Amino acid sequence: MVLPAFLIELAFYLAPGFPGPRRFLESVQPAALRASLILASGLLPYLAMSVRLRTFACQDFALLAALTTAASFWYVAAKPGTIADVLFLSVSAAVFLSRVFRHIYPDPAAHMQLATLGKLAWIHVCIFAVLTVRGWNGPFGFIPNRAEWRAGVESFLLFLPIGGLLAFLLHAVRFKMVSPVWKVPVVAAGVFFGFLWVVALAEEFVFRGFLQELLARAWKSNLAALIAASLLFGAVHLPFRFFPNWPWVAVATVLGFCCGIAYWRTGSMRASMVTHALVVATYRTFFNG
Repeated sequence: MVLPAFLIELAFYLAPGFPGPRRFLESVQPAALRASLILASGLLPYLAMSVRLRTFACQDFALLAALTTAASFWYVAAKPGTIADVLFLSVSAAVFLSRVFRHIYPDPAAHMQLATLGKLAWIHVCIFAVLTVRGWNGPFGFIPNRAEWRAGVESFLLFLPIGGLLAFLLHAVRFKMVSPVWKVPVVAAGVFFGFLWVVALAEEFVFRGFLQELLARAWKSNLAALIAASLLFGAVHLPFRFFPNWPWVAVATVLGFCCGIAYWRTGSMRASMVTHALVVATYRTFFNG
């Protein structure tokens, strides 16, 4: 029933990672028209879903349109700069972390979590707005190259003894391996690639590809930017599972630092995506907390 909506969203979600669609959108003038196309791309998946399920609600659509308009036209209305960029990131993160998409995309059945469709749309709208309306020239993409894989794995190995020990000392995790044993590689691979191209993609774009790079340019210091982005990354994990979850803040700060090193070494968020996804895959395969 909702497959067409997810296929539409998949096309929009993948588009920023390819030069062709980005160049096409960047060529559209004026910027307001470019933002209008991004706005439409954020609304189409909802329309496709709600028409198929007959769940269209004017109030929900108006709320979604207001949020998507704000993200799409942010850099049409505001001049790019540190303050505008930090506010954009703050608002974008607040919307993503809120429960608003659960309200707009109600689940028709227990096994169908349609809020995911809204979150994916929000990710691609915000990324397109930054890349094509703001004109951000930072790196973005889905597939790491050999150097990025290597840097990402090395930062993961750096995290293991530091972050792992900290997690145990703070009782943030406990050992509980996936069983039976034959499921371990299947679960690890599934979690890794699923996380790599969704959550890690979004979070690493925000905290490393955009925020860390933005602060490095503003402060003329890669180290200061790395520390600040890592601390902020840790802080957003304060409500993880329960509030306040200080152990997860500490562990996430270390993870942010290691991801930031991978980004610093390569200049690519794809390297930090690898680190991030490897840590999560290890956690979900061998531990819980």
